[in-house]
Amino acid sequence: MRSITPSNLWPMTKVGLDNLDLVRYLISQLRMSEEDQFEELKGYYPEAKRADWKLWTAGQRVQTIKDVEGKGGTLQFGTELVSGAEGTIAALLGASPGASTAPSIMLRLIEEVFPEQVKSEAWQSKLRELVPSYGQALASNPTLLSEVRAMSRELLELDEPDLGQAAIDAPSPRQH
Repeated sequence: MRSITPSNLWPMTKVGLDNLDLVRYLISQLRMSEEDQFEELKGYYPEAKRADWKLWTAGQRVQTIKDVEGKGGTLQFGTELVSGAEGTIAALLGASPGASTAPSIMLRLIEEVFPEQVKSEAWQSKLRELVPSYGQALASNPTLLSEVRAMSRELLELDEPDLGQAAIDAPSPRQH
């Protein structure tokens, strides 16, 4: 309740009214007892035994609400990068900015906050050293994609995936 201010009251109210099913769901999650939570877990892992599990609060879910001109508050499901015009401060906002999106978001941050430096050969060289595929589309370059995957597997010490015959017979993205 302490996060409610006069400036965000209307956007929050608008989002709540526009997303009543989500509000009901979130309230039902908050009201669940430990036993109810364990029963929910068993929906995903039926063999779970209560004695093997301990309830642990891992964090608090945060949802971004954006005040959009003419619409009021809208619920944001993606990840948004916000930076000051001077490039002295930046923030990452979103429901789930996890490992799958972090590198591309950080590269976008560097490009937005340091646009002149990124254009320099020194920065371009360092970025390509850190991210060999920097500035190239992997979706349209199967050779580079294979090289990047092989390098990642080697660095992370992962086994070669066994994709089976289906992967060998599958058409390349350009063949459909």
